[in-house]
Amino acid sequence: MRKIRKGDEVVVLTGKDKGKRGTVLRVLEEKLVVEGVNRVRKAVKPNPMRGTTGGFQDKDMPIHLSNVALFNAATGKGDRVGIKTLEDGRTVRFFKSNGEVLNA
Repeated sequence: MRKIRKGDEVVVLTGKDKGKRGTVLRVLEEKLVVEGVNRVRKAVKPNPMRGTTGGFQDKDMPIHLSNVALFNAATGKGDRVGIKTLEDGRTVRFFKSNGEVLNA
């Protein structure tokens, strides 16, 4: 079970976007693509076959998993996440600071 999944809200801990919050768009092996984080401008060539024009395009690039933390709404900060098994056999994620179980 992954600790951070697609659709989770995360906080960036280090780098040029430190402190920014965003939603996880994609999960790669050890990296995440987060909405509005690690944004770069890419030059795009025109392609008349597809009908696209050339120019610059803003694109979200991946950020390493260790540089983000899951956002805890109760504390208003990023928090560490653990995994535990409940009595009924379900495996769930929980916040390490207050033990609150994430809706999974």
